[in-house]
Amino acid sequence: MRGGNGRSVAPSPILGRRNVTDRLAALIGAARGGAGGALVLRGEAGIGKSALLRHAEGMATGFRIMRASGAEFEMELPYAALHQLCVPALDRLGTLPVRHRGALEVAFGLEAGTPDPFLVGIATLELLAEAAGDRPLLCAVDDAQWLDHASARALAFLARRLGAEKVIMLAATRTPSRTSELDGLPGLTVEGLAADDARALLAAEVRAPLDERVRDRILAEARGNPLALLELPRSVGPTGMAGGFVPPDAAPLAGRIERSYQDRLERLPDPVRQLLTLAAAEPVGDPALLWRAAAELGLDASNAGPAQASSLIQFDARVRFPHPLARSAVYRAADPERRRAAHRALAAATDPGTDPDRRAWHRAQAAAGPDEEVAAELRRSASRARARGGVAAAAAFLERSAALSLDPEQRVERGLDAARAKFDAGAFDVAAELLTGIQSGSLGEEQLARIDLLRGELSFVLHRGGDAPHVHVLRAARRFAALDPERSRACYLDAVEMGALIGGLREVVDAARAAPPAGARGGSGDIVLDAMITLVRDGHRAAVPALRPVLADVRDPVWSRRPSLGVLLAIELWDFDGFLDFADHTIAAGRESGSFHTLPIGLAMLGAVSVHAGDFATAMGAITEGAAVAEATGASPLVYPSVHLAALRGRRKAATDLFAEVLAADQRMTLSVHWANAVLHNALGDYRTAFHSARRAIAHDDLAVTGLALPELVEAAVRCGEHEAASGALESLAERTQASGTAWGLGVESCARALVTGDEDAYRRAVDHLDGCRAAVHRARAHLLYGEWLRRQGRRRDARERLRTAHELLSRIGAEAFAARAAAELQGTGERARGRAPHSYERLTMQEVHIARLVATGATTKDVAARLFLSPRTIDAHLRNVFRKLGITSRRQLRDLPELRDRPG
Repeated sequence: MRGGNGRSVAPSPILGRRNVTDRLAALIGAARGGAGGALVLRGEAGIGKSALLRHAEGMATGFRIMRASGAEFEMELPYAALHQLCVPALDRLGTLPVRHRGALEVAFGLEAGTPDPFLVGIATLELLAEAAGDRPLLCAVDDAQWLDHASARALAFLARRLGAEKVIMLAATRTPSRTSELDGLPGLTVEGLAADDARALLAAEVRAPLDERVRDRILAEARGNPLALLELPRSVGPTGMAGGFVPPDAAPLAGRIERSYQDRLERLPDPVRQLLTLAAAEPVGDPALLWRAAAELGLDASNAGPAQASSLIQFDARVRFPHPLARSAVYRAADPERRRAAHRALAAATDPGTDPDRRAWHRAQAAAGPDEEVAAELRRSASRARARGGVAAAAAFLERSAALSLDPEQRVERGLDAARAKFDAGAFDVAAELLTGIQSGSLGEEQLARIDLLRGELSFVLHRGGDAPHVHVLRAARRFAALDPERSRACYLDAVEMGALIGGLREVVDAARAAPPAGARGGSGDIVLDAMITLVRDGHRAAVPALRPVLADVRDPVWSRRPSLGVLLAIELWDFDGFLDFADHTIAAGRESGSFHTLPIGLAMLGAVSVHAGDFATAMGAITEGAAVAEATGASPLVYPSVHLAALRGRRKAATDLFAEVLAADQRMTLSVHWANAVLHNALGDYRTAFHSARRAIAHDDLAVTGLALPELVEAAVRCGEHEAASGALESLAERTQASGTAWGLGVESCARALVTGDEDAYRRAVDHLDGCRAAVHRARAHLLYGEWLRRQGRRRDARERLRTAHELLSRIGAEAFAARAAAELQGTGERARGRAPHSYERLTMQEVHIARLVATGATTKDVAARLFLSPRTIDAHLRNVFRKLGITSRRQLRDLPELRDRPG
């Protein structure tokens, strides 16, 4: 890799790139004014992306320039490119908060530990902001298609957060690229030069006489690619340029350019070619390392002159090739033994104390066949990489370790470890490929079980495969039964969670009846597994007594591993406090551990429970923060809290558009969307649509969603005159709620019973139960339903009181469709509903709501920046927008807005 710090120099004119240079000039001008940004230049090899980066550096007069670049044959070291970019600014590390400074020191290998990707991202943003303190900063990242994954993710994170900084990030990446992290960033495809510009460039660069037919052929074959226009004439040679016969070449353009470089290489003496191969195999570009390795091969500095004269390489502060295709051409031109010799020399020249992993990588490349010593060394490198948070690096080391393992047993074990590491690194397709490559004929039951378990997890995240995910996990559970009964039961419980989340719970539970019995020291996981079997087989009354005490302890290890199952059971048992406790604890655990798997789960839980608590502002904040975490980690955000919010907010078009979008992305959300559609259309008074949606939502008797959908079905069925359906749904609901005995469940059931029977005492019980519960939406809806019933009984005065309360509660919550329904009912009693000022958050974006709430509760700008992975300057810019939209001028005034400060209960 190459990198550095520098000042810009005046740019030379660049031919035929006006559209790109205008875009670059606009970015540079905006950054001078304090509004940063990012742009990814995409295009084929040789199209001129690197030249455009250099041109941008020249345009950025007065800017500080920081550079980094990927290299094709570089090993996967976590944060290598990010470190390279930040080296010129490391003298400013001391200005960062202690935790953020420590995160970068660990990521860059300056201190021991495991880096936190959240803190690394925000700390790098702060570091670059510091570097741009006295003058704007341009970060130029070339050959981004070869960045290590940790750096690519961090740079994508940074690029999305530069709007309020005097920082530009420009990246050049070849298409197609293996680096998907940059795909969502603003980009520009660099096309071939127009015909006149291509002709002008060829004429300017080729001074020798050029036959017109040859010129036309070169122009046609180059297709406007500037590097091809420079290199193809070399491949034609003097005879060809003068009009001699040269047969056409159908090879791909990049291959043609590489061959032009190889033609030059072939004309060089063998020692010079050997030196160039060594340089191509050494991706760092470190001259000292190169010459130590050259000495191992008996090469001396006398070969540097001819090598540099060939224009294939430049020896400077860094050893550089003129283009990645030149480096690739040199490396590929060497026979396998010469490449291995180069890597052996580089391994010998690399200090095993200071850089053991690079030494191991070179030794692996030097191996001609299985080598147990090298395989073991690679496994140790994998352990070190994982400790530094480099799961992708660990996976690469393990994959090569497996390939070099001489012992068949070790080869299988390392292959399984590599597949698991690839899965942990998010390389799901590669993990699946590695599993396929493991020879199953010689495997034992334990290894087969591990394969089944990983296949189930892959199927779960990839949403594809012939069998449902739990089928594989159940197979693993059966294999483990005789070998490790405890692990077998854990697999059965994992399959239960999968079935609860994506369907197939009854099938899973039926299979789990064959689980080995719990041991004498059976734990909470055993209790939950047995209780789930009882729940499906014998119903809630039989299962709830065993589940309730385990659910009461949200810190129990069974929930640490399976938080989603815990929260689904809390909803199934109508335990609102448990619902909220799971959300709070999962968020706290995620923040404490830095787990980018746990935190978004907890935020999604908080978003959903806050919707039902009537705290839409907190829900919006949780959704916003969850999206920020997803963006920071490259994961997909969990959408179900947004579905809940849209349903209860009651904006028809926004909700139905979201539902359609969610279903298009993930069919596993179907039942949740049916529930949400039932809620929405009950609120809008479209009871027939609500009835059909609710029936679909309960069709598979899924955990949690069926319970939530049953009261919607009762309400819609009563309004549609479907009394048999209403009675059946009430009976099913009561079986759940009476077993749990919670205020939330008993209140909802009493309300449903009142709808079916017309019993006023049931309405009163519903209100009494729910008035003591934090489920504010159901409380408000109970008042609404009671008021509607009273009005239909002709008791207008009594109806007004209930409907007035319902309208006030629903309006305060922001449940617009239900509030409109309450207002219409109130008007039917002869009273006009009081108008209510719009919520403060109605004028703000979801992100602004979250920032405003955090500030209103006393958080500093830096606190909020760290929480949302933004820079302090960006937070201040958002706050200025908040102040303007709300017509206020200070943080103190934010604290005076109760709907932004308090969590309603």
